[in-house]
Amino acid sequence: MIHGERVQTLNDREARGDGSYVLYWMQRAQRSASNHALEFAIREANRRELPLLTVFGITQRFPDANARSYAFMLEGLRETKEALAKRGILLEVRLEPPVEAVRDTANAAAMVVVDRGYLRVERRWRERVARRVACPLVQVETDVVVPVETASPKEEYAAYTIRPKIHDHLDSFLSPLQETELERGTLDIVDCGLALEDVEALLERMRVNRGATWVDAFQGGATEAHRLLDTFIEKKLDRYDEERNDPSQDYLSHMSPYLHFGQISPLEVALRVRHAERAGQENRDAYLEELIVRRELSMNFCLYNPNYDSLDGLPDWARETLQEHAGDGRAHVYDMESFESAATHDPYWNAAQRQMVLTGKMHGYMRMYWGKKILEWTPNPEIAMRVALELNNRYELDGRDANGYAGISWCLGKHDRAWAEREVYGKVRYMSASGLERKFDIEAYVRKIDELRASDTPGGST
Repeated sequence: MIHGERVQTLNDREARGDGSYVLYWMQRAQRSASNHALEFAIREANRRELPLLTVFGITQRFPDANARSYAFMLEGLRETKEALAKRGILLEVRLEPPVEAVRDTANAAAMVVVDRGYLRVERRWRERVARRVACPLVQVETDVVVPVETASPKEEYAAYTIRPKIHDHLDSFLSPLQETELERGTLDIVDCGLALEDVEALLERMRVNRGATWVDAFQGGATEAHRLLDTFIEKKLDRYDEERNDPSQDYLSHMSPYLHFGQISPLEVALRVRHAERAGQENRDAYLEELIVRRELSMNFCLYNPNYDSLDGLPDWARETLQEHAGDGRAHVYDMESFESAATHDPYWNAAQRQMVLTGKMHGYMRMYWGKKILEWTPNPEIAMRVALELNNRYELDGRDANGYAGISWCLGKHDRAWAEREVYGKVRYMSASGLERKFDIEAYVRKIDELRASDTPGGST
């Protein structure tokens, strides 16, 4: 079922009666399965007795993206193109900005369907296309379980305020999406897009930022996403609640890069976990809290708060306390080069930074510690946010994402409460190296990253 709450028409154009096809503009949801926008487009094509064409536009200047993120995305698009072809659908991947790619292919379209994005650049693309196309542009939300505006019409203060609102709708929205067979395929249309067989060669052609190199710790695409999900459910989920925060262990699902690029559906992941009865209710609930409540809180943040990537996006109390303590003395102050090269005095922080650089993904608990210490070791909070965002977006495969902006803002007080006041942090929550030592075998984590660093093939799955 495609709930009406997922569907929104973004302009007031009339459907073209002389259209040659329905156009699905794939952007955030880069997958062929469990994709509400794709299924909506197929149903519209069948209703109009038209074929369906899918287009994806690759901007070579997505904010903060680089060769690492583009390689992962292209690996996924290659697989998605093949999967769509099996359903009789042509995916045309164009090396041009999304707005231009859609404009060039929408001239003969009866209507255009698009998935939903939450960052300002994604919203602006959709606004521009809505103005430029001569047919309806229909947006279908498919990368959250509960549509953001259905969960709440405003920015939520924290997880505890949005949680009951999301749970009120879960029974309705946690239902499988059935695939619809396309009655008239588009494979006879000449493909004017990119050949995706050789991702490395394609990257060499592209004028993308080379600030972070391609890593092999995680391979892009739905097949790898499902393999990791299967492993998580079969071998890790039954200990998730107890072990997930321990960086020396690996009880994470590693879904975040695949969710970021839309290579797997959060609905599909949620349903798989919800029905994994052998894992125990406490483990299923703990995972679904992260996947749905916490993740969709970040979408709420980016949709409703225009300052999600600056200190202005923080609550008043956090901005005020950070400003009051901006002039406090720092025991250590590092520049960007020292942070990037993991050259601080703290071996735990350095290990977290190296894990991110080597694999494209940092353990979630260490990511919180990492962000807190950047606040402590930079001259002021403005620089701290800039450093954290730049490093996160450069090296994390799931960077440039609502979760990343919310997570870094959390390190500075967002979605949290005031704590006991201290130097530098003010009333913002503090994290310490001694806390890591009390809770975990943190030295084992450091050794693991050192071994990874010393290996001949850096980037082994961690």
